[in-house]
Parts: sequence; structure tokens; C-alpha cells
Amino acid sequence: MFEIKKTEFVNKTFRLEKALVERLSECSAEHNISVNSLVAQCCEYALNHMKLEEKNV
Repeated sequence: MFEIKKTEFVNKTFRLEKALVERLSECSAEHNISVNSLVAQCCEYALNHMKLEEKNV
């Protein structure tokens, strides 16, 4: 059976350096996606590929 899935979004404000915002804007324009979508994809990628330090317990 077909089920409609709704993605839940949360509004959050972040302070970013002007140069970074400009780079994100240029990149998103080149790839015809929103800056928001690019930032979300960048965050997902970074979290999925982040080195985790082992904690001594």
C-alpha cells in the first residue's frame, strides 16, 4: 500500500562566516539547489564521515 511520508523540519539559526556563506551560495547556484538543501547535505556528509575518538572508560 502507498504511504505518504512527511519529513519533519525544525527551524534553527546558525552564525556562519560571510566567506563561507558566499561559497555555499555559489555552489548551490551552480548545482541548482537551495542553500538550505546544500547545508543539510554537507552536515549529513560531515557527520557520516567524522572520525570518532575512542573514550577511555
